[in-house]
Amino acid sequence: MGSEANSKKVLAGVLGILLGSLGIHKFILGYTKEGIIQIAITLVTCGAGGIIGFIEGIIYLTKSDEEFERIYIANKKGWF
Repeated sequence: MGSEANSKKVLAGVLGILLGSLGIHKFILGYTKEGIIQIAITLVTCGAGGIIGFIEGIIYLTKSDEEFERIYIANKKGWF
């Protein structure tokens, strides 16, 4: 796994945990549409939708480097 992909994993994971409701972790990975959807979900649910970003942040950080790169960088899996 490249250094850039590893830094994206850590950054997206931490931002997902801390600011998941804003969808910033999605934008870091290049998922613009999913990031906008995350913001909309958070607004519609009065913030409760932010749990999605929190869960995704944990998932990102618990994946192996190779698995993260394969799933989220190469295959562009947008959700969980």
